[in-house]
Amino acid sequence: MQRVDAATKLATGGRKVCLAIGVFDGVHLGHQHIIRQTLADARQHDALGLVLTFDRHPSAIVAPDRVPPLIHSLPQKLRAIESLGVEGVLLVHFDPAFSQQTGEEFIRGLVRDLVRIQSICVGADFVFGCRRSGSVALLKTLGDELGFEVHGLAAVALDGQTVSSTRIREAISTGDLEAARQMLGRPYALCGRVVEGDRLGRQLGFPTANLEMDGRVLPPHGVYSAATTLDGRRYPVALNIGLRPTVTASQPALRIEAHLLDFDGSLYGQELEVEIGVKLRAERRFDSPAELREQIARDILQVRARI
Repeated sequence: MQRVDAATKLATGGRKVCLAIGVFDGVHLGHQHIIRQTLADARQHDALGLVLTFDRHPSAIVAPDRVPPLIHSLPQKLRAIESLGVEGVLLVHFDPAFSQQTGEEFIRGLVRDLVRIQSICVGADFVFGCRRSGSVALLKTLGDELGFEVHGLAAVALDGQTVSSTRIREAISTGDLEAARQMLGRPYALCGRVVEGDRLGRQLGFPTANLEMDGRVLPPHGVYSAATTLDGRRYPVALNIGLRPTVTASQPALRIEAHLLDFDGSLYGQELEVEIGVKLRAERRFDSPAELREQIARDILQVRARI
């Protein structure tokens, strides 16, 4: 899959381009519907199936006080998009200068740089450009003028309710991970860079990988069964999300700690993606490190029982 940060860098081989545009946080069933329509168009017209998305949520620039917690890290989002079979991703750097473009300027710039756009596919309520000046109606007007088709696809429904990133965030934050899984169309997973911790887990006999998870939506605090894949091997994981009340000082900090069963090695600096299974127990304070150690051992037994 090609991954470029400017339309002029895309190698089209002279083919037309079928384009899906969106933030695509979570790459959920609705997003997949948009991308698959784009790929169907590309097959029909022998065109390049391309996804245009952004390196951050646009609200991070235009409304920083209203940025939603994200479902996916950027690498996780790009992997999910790639798994659908797209031939290229145009990853736009969303900065203040970019945010000042009107919707019309944005589309005319794409037509200029990509040269031959066959179709553009978005959600029916998609808005874009400075002050939300772009819409599906504008796309259709420009399509008539500039020679591309437009698909404004209705939202996908599941159990009578619209699938959306907002609903998935709500499901995750309330602990309904099965609902999140259904709307995502795959297991829910956390993904973050492994950073230095205080090595307390190693002192207890259960070394953990501490995941950096800033700006991400998280399930409720507690201990979860989970799994990860490293170098083609699947590892069961005991995952703790919380404030570590047994060992934390007066100003606790949120930690996401993954203990990989049967793994021996260093993960510092690597990105680790952990699929979350079920919640094993709530977080609580223990009277001593020894009591905590005994409980962790029981947690690990539960994780093994779910392999």
